[in-house]
Amino acid sequence: MKLIIERAALLKGLSHVQSVVERRNTIPILSNILLRAEGGALRLTATDMDLEIVESVPAEIQAPGGTTAPAHTLYDIVRKLPDGSQVEIETNPDGGSLTLRAGRSNFRLGCLPVEDFPSMAGGDLSHRFTIAAGDLRVMIDRTKFAISTEETRYYLNGIYLHAAKAETVPVLRAVATDGHRLARVEMPLPDGADAIPGVIVPRKTVMELRKLLDESGETVEVQLSETKTRFTLAGDAGDGVVLTSKLIDGTFPEYERVIPSGNDKILEVDAKEFAKAVDRVSTISTEKSRAVKLTIENGSLTLSANSAEQGSATEEIEVSYEASKIEIGFNSRYLLDITQQIEGDGARFAMADAGSPTIVRDTADSSALYVLMPMRV
Repeated sequence: MKLIIERAALLKGLSHVQSVVERRNTIPILSNILLRAEGGALRLTATDMDLEIVESVPAEIQAPGGTTAPAHTLYDIVRKLPDGSQVEIETNPDGGSLTLRAGRSNFRLGCLPVEDFPSMAGGDLSHRFTIAAGDLRVMIDRTKFAISTEETRYYLNGIYLHAAKAETVPVLRAVATDGHRLARVEMPLPDGADAIPGVIVPRKTVMELRKLLDESGETVEVQLSETKTRFTLAGDAGDGVVLTSKLIDGTFPEYERVIPSGNDKILEVDAKEFAKAVDRVSTISTEKSRAVKLTIENGSLTLSANSAEQGSATEEIEVSYEASKIEIGFNSRYLLDITQQIEGDGARFAMADAGSPTIVRDTADSSALYVLMPMRV
């Protein structure tokens, strides 16, 4: 194998694929990426056995072939090369190493056999549809913060993607919850997605996909089966990325049951002003609970926090509220996570009492809904 490639193109591809490779691996081949040169492109592949990423980068191929190289070492080398470098990569006759040259720099890296590199390409992905990259980006951004990190409840460690109905309109819905808060966002159902199974896309896959969406073309092709999903993203420069992932094998809870329907105490606030006030007052709250109390009565909201070590804080803001007085406590971090998702000017809180779940919505966008469990303060 021998090829010449621009440093910028190689760095972009390596930055995507190396982030899938775990820093600590008991299986040596999983620390490597697969490089395959053919047909005017260098194809880079990395996997952790649950997630596989394949990126094609334009290159001048002088001799086709393939090898594997240490992912993080190769990335660090290319990252430190001067801008505008032409990088020459060549496998050595012994087959156990490759040489990388750029200007006066010369590196020799140990390689492992291509045959040892695992593949996730097999299996039939029977459902296929296309979604706008912008829509997929919004669905991820508005739900990923609520993904659980608690490994014992593994079925909450991802985003639940499924076809549903909003009243009578078919929608594609993404849901995430950690038991304390829930995020649900929906988009019009893409053609071909009406019969998809409900699937749980793992957290790591979600985060890697989100990074790729910033540099992708306008649409993403999604393929699904009961156990696997694949996202194909075309780039702007003739390159492209394919992300294949196993799905979480578990049953997502019946989330509709925790979304209250009778909350009649409606509070409307300026989302940005409210978030800044929460942030200021929570400076006093204890690191463990992060509790902030909201005291709401006609037209006014008082935020307060108390800590035995730090002291106390209060702040009052004007709001729209006409129901009976209510005092309710929330985790300030969770409040901020939700208000950061609100694109419009206003946030609407629908409450029942101090012990029941609260619904939060963006007044300018009905596609997203958030549920937040209150705290005792």
